[in-house]
Order: sequence, then structure tokens, then C-alpha cells
Amino acid sequence: MRKVLAIVIFVMLLITMPAFAKEIELTGAGATFPYPFYSKLFSIYSQKMGIKINYQAIGSGGGIRQLLNKTVDFGATDAPMSDKELKEAGSPIAHIPTCLGAIVITYNLPGNPKLKLTGEILADIFLGKIGKWNDPRIKEINPDIKLPNMNITVIHRSDGSGSTFILSKFLSKVSGEWKKKVGVGKALRWPTGLGGKGNPGVAGLIRQIPGSLGYVELVYALQSKMPFASIKNASGKFIEPSIESVSASAQTDIPADTRVDLTDTKAPDGYPLSSFTWIIVYKEQKYNDRTKERAEELVKLLWWIIHDGQKHAPELSYSPLPESAIKVAESVIKSITYEGNPILK
Repeated sequence: MRKVLAIVIFVMLLITMPAFAKEIELTGAGATFPYPFYSKLFSIYSQKMGIKINYQAIGSGGGIRQLLNKTVDFGATDAPMSDKELKEAGSPIAHIPTCLGAIVITYNLPGNPKLKLTGEILADIFLGKIGKWNDPRIKEINPDIKLPNMNITVIHRSDGSGSTFILSKFLSKVSGEWKKKVGVGKALRWPTGLGGKGNPGVAGLIRQIPGSLGYVELVYALQSKMPFASIKNASGKFIEPSIESVSASAQTDIPADTRVDLTDTKAPDGYPLSSFTWIIVYKEQKYNDRTKERAEELVKLLWWIIHDGQKHAPELSYSPLPESAIKVAESVIKSITYEGNPILK
């Protein structure tokens, strides 16, 4: 009887061992901006495909660093890697756009009226040159709103973030003074204002300080029911941030590496503070102790995100990729290799 039991146990182990051997957990880290979207996608994908995905929302800069250190399968960033960062990688990096989002300008005013603002006015507010809400330039484009004689307190991110990169990219396009004095970056030397960590930190300070103005992600503003301004785009239209206007911003030429800047594009109905968010991976997946099977699972996940995963974007107030971006993203994923051979046939 014991021999029969031992044989049964042995056979069961033989049957189950391949299943355990195939269990793979993919790891990623980076941008906080798309975290709600990724959290839902990875949960759905895990249930459907049986592949665990562990994603840590530590910020775009952290995601890039962890990928360069080869401690994760993929990084995530709201700002495409710079030429310097790509050089540090040692081998080519693939950028796969996963959805679109936007940065909104939010504020704390009596009644929280629906404001219009231009890039030039915003630049001067963030430079500390416009310090009152009833400044003539703000009143001129908001004639129907009674603006108070209140000080403007600038609230900005204290941590490095893709949100800051997007805002500073836009301001550098519309203001030569901003470009010269402050420039573009995930972390900046701010001329004025108070710093808050992450969207919650910025939002918390804005709620506490009457007359304050700052920037948060569209998804966060919608979820928190915060007011936000319509911003004048390159076509001269004041555009309210929405799923539709953010998608419209991507109706432009997208380069083969997808590292495109969507701030203030010439799209007539595009919201000017929009951006792709990207997952980044090494194009050659044979490094360290990575197996081909692991690389294949990563590529399958990326393909699913840019196709089936897109239907979940609007549910969470993100904008899905336009067809033109999906086609370029497909080409990027098809360029990912293992020992020089394309993984996706």
C-alpha cells in the first residue's frame, strides 16, 4: 500500500512540476501617472493569462534607473528617455506608448470658476512675474469672471516627475524667458512657490491655501473633483482637457522610436499639455540570466496592452492610443529580439 501511495505521489509531482516551472512573475517600476491604468490592466491580464505582474509606482526617474540597472523586466516613464540616458543603457531601448494623459492647471478660488489661461500667462505665474489673480492679463481673457484681489501662491512638485517634465516642456515652447531661466526637466529649480510630493501633496497644498495654483494629472483632478483651466493651444483655441482633446493631440506624425513630444502640437482640437506614457524595455532580451520564455511573456504582455488593453483606458479617464500610434507601437514590439531573432513573428 505504501509503495502504491509513493508511486501516486511521484506521478503527481511529475505532472505538476512543469506547471511550477512555467510560472513567471514579470516585474516593472516607474511612472505614477499611469498607475491606475496599469494596476487594472495587470490584474485583468494575470487572471486571463496566469502571469503575475508586479509593478511599483516609484516615479519615471526611478523606473528608468531600475531598467538601466536591469533589476526589472520593464520600466515606465511619462518622459521619453533622453539621448544621454539611452547612451548610458549600453544597448538599444524600446519605447512602447501605452495610453495618453494630460497635466491640468488647478487652483483654489472663491466658487472655483472655469478659467481660461494661456501658456505665456502660466509661464509668468510660475516665474513669479504675475502675482495677483486680478492681473489685467488674466482679466482680459476671463471678462465674465470677477477675479479677486488675491495673491497667487504657486504650488509645484517637490519630487522628480513626468508631470513636471510635461509642464516645463510646454512652458519652454511658449516662453523664451522660462526656457532660458528654468528649462525642461523632471525636477527643476523653481523661481517661486511651495513644493508638494506627488499629486496628493500638490493637491493638499492647493486645498489648504486660498489663491493657490498648481498642476496635477487629469485623472487625479477628475477623481478629486478639482477645478481646472482651459488652455490656449498652438491653433489659438482654448481647449478643455478631456479624453477626446487629449487623444486629438496625438493626431500628428509619430516617429519610428515613438519619442514624440505632444505638448502644444498643431492639432486644432488638441489639448496642449498632453503626453504619451511609455513602457520601456531592452530591445535585446538576452541579458543577465533572462530566459527566452520570460522574454516571450513580456512581449505578449506588451502586445496585449496596445490592443485588447486599450478598451480599459477611457474607463479610468485615460485616452486610448490612436490607430496611428498603435501601428508604430506594433513595429517597435516586433523589433524586440532574443539572441538577435525577433520574438514576435
